[in-house]
Amino acid sequence: MKRYRSAGHDSGVAAYDCGPDWIDIRFHRGGTYRYDARHPGIVHVMEMQRLADAGAGLNTYINQHVRDDYAVRLR
Repeated sequence: MKRYRSAGHDSGVAAYDCGPDWIDIRFHRGGTYRYDARHPGIVHVMEMQRLADAGAGLNTYINQHVRDDYAVRLR
């Protein structure tokens, strides 16, 4: 997984990894979750990938748009 480099250093996201239609996100307070084309959908996944690569806004986006609509909890 790649370390999430938040500009403000105050994100709940610790790290992420992604593929063509999924993104795995590890949170500082525990848990790694997969979001994919089924849950929450490809449009959200693509935006989450963009934000992850930019290092800004990912945790806010998750809280505002997808919350618990993940495909599976990995750890």
